[in-house]
Amino acid sequence: MPASPVSSKGRIGVLLVNLGTPDSPSTSDVRRYLNEFLTDARVIDMPAALRYPLFQGLVVPLRAPKSAKIYQQLWDERGSPLLYHGLDLQKLVQETLGKEYLVAFGMRYQNPSIESALQQLRDAAVDRIIVLPLFPQYAAASTGSVQEKVMDIVKDWWVVPSINFISTFVEDPGFIGTFATLGKEEMAKRDYDHVVFSYHGIPERHVLKGSHKGYCKLGNCCNSYNKNNRYCYRAQCFETSRQLAAALGLSPEQYSTTFQSRLQSRLRDPWLQPYTDEVLKTLPAKGIKNVLAFSPAFVADCLETTIEVGEEFKEMFEEAGGGHWQLVPSLNSHPQWVQAVADMIRRN
Repeated sequence: MPASPVSSKGRIGVLLVNLGTPDSPSTSDVRRYLNEFLTDARVIDMPAALRYPLFQGLVVPLRAPKSAKIYQQLWDERGSPLLYHGLDLQKLVQETLGKEYLVAFGMRYQNPSIESALQQLRDAAVDRIIVLPLFPQYAAASTGSVQEKVMDIVKDWWVVPSINFISTFVEDPGFIGTFATLGKEEMAKRDYDHVVFSYHGIPERHVLKGSHKGYCKLGNCCNSYNKNNRYCYRAQCFETSRQLAAALGLSPEQYSTTFQSRLQSRLRDPWLQPYTDEVLKTLPAKGIKNVLAFSPAFVADCLETTIEVGEEFKEMFEEAGGGHWQLVPSLNSHPQWVQAVADMIRRN
């Protein structure tokens, strides 16, 4: 009886990528992180001759000491939550997918780098690579930047395996379902008057630059999610809100979609609105005293969720006359989310 042929196929490589974090909450490490982040042309889309002097010479030196103090609040015994939640997710997804896959984890900025993660997959001679940027909604400054970085690295490889990018997972049932599970757990503890879905903001010009054939008007065009706006960050945020609201049993008047973390600039370019910090201050006057807040643009807790939404917005809300502001924790390494990531990988 002839021997069975030996398969030449290797494992499937998986690259999970999140935004990044300083190596420590020290001012020098925060400065290094901000220098890399804020000089990315997809984040600050101005000519390099202006971008580098402005941000490396002025913005970052002024911002780093203040940001370092905030990172010191965020750091815990395991270090940076964005990092250890990412490593936890990598480990659990690897266990779920099994030996046919090799799962690596990298950060767009700082460590572990995308380059080191790709090298791990290259050394293992994977058959192909699936890249999953851990940003539910596509933006050129997040997912697009990861894709550009990956392609910039592999262009120097003599042998480049097949590479598939998962560019968005706004409609993924596991993503929506896990956030709904976490939200229902909080809703079971207390009655809430209103729900706020707060997303990371981006400049309006970023949305307009990516508009398909001028479809985007920064208005009612986001009332539906379709082929013309499927890569519009604003439209994807509103679609995430609609899907989460449906999963939570909320009517349109019971929730708001808002945008946070705008970068104040001397250019004073408008960012996506309404701004979360401005909206929450108006709620108590409307009789809304108890608010449940989600950050559905983030799949792991970080400075923007734990500190900004969980603490700073809570303080603002209470100062405006609100009673209780509660942040729903992010997906982190929740078993339902681990399974959702594994399912996305298998489908791709």
